Amino acid sequence: MASRSSRTMIAALQVSLDGFTQGPSGEKDWVDSWADAIALIPDVDTFLLGAGMYPGYGEYWESIDAHPERVLPDQERIPSKSEIAYARLAARTPHIVVSTTLESVSWPEEARIIRDVAELRDLKGQPGKSMYVVGGATLVAGLLNEDLIDELRLIVHPVVLGKGQALFRGVNDRLSLNLVQAKPTESGRVILIYRT
Repeated sequence: MASRSSRTMIAALQVSLDGFTQGPSGEKDWVDSWADAIALIPDVDTFLLGAGMYPGYGEYWESIDAHPERVLPDQERIPSKSEIAYARLAARTPHIVVSTTLESVSWPEEARIIRDVAELRDLKGQPGKSMYVVGGATLVAGLLNEDLIDELRLIVHPVVLGKGQALFRGVNDRLSLNLVQAKPTESGRVILIYRT
């Protein structure tokens, strides 16, 4: 768990009942809104995501921020109020992309690349608010392996995918987590909060 002198790193993710973050071909159509996870995190001053997730993430939220009245990319609807709110928050919040392969990141304006865990550990040790780990699953597993994540906040959907990108695939060792909250929602989802 984070010491008093370090920032709290919170991973907030949407998962299927069987623990997948997406289907076998990358399907994410079982998630109604990607903005829902923002309601699970306290006041943050940094968003953190991996290189695999960043390109689609940046394009999606930048398009909503720039044109909230337009139909969403790859969808047949305009953005919801919560998605517009998320896009606006994301646009003004610094983003860190953990990558050894990406050459550049362009959105939001205060986005930058971190190449190694030592630099990320140093950033976590600096004064500041909590850091929101947006994802993806590979990054979350890597950060768990490095003992950098302090809390997991999961929106568990009442759907079984059977196959796909497992949230904890890539975690090296057994993890014991402390349940902080389990809250069912009217939609059938369950919000689970664990401390590491």
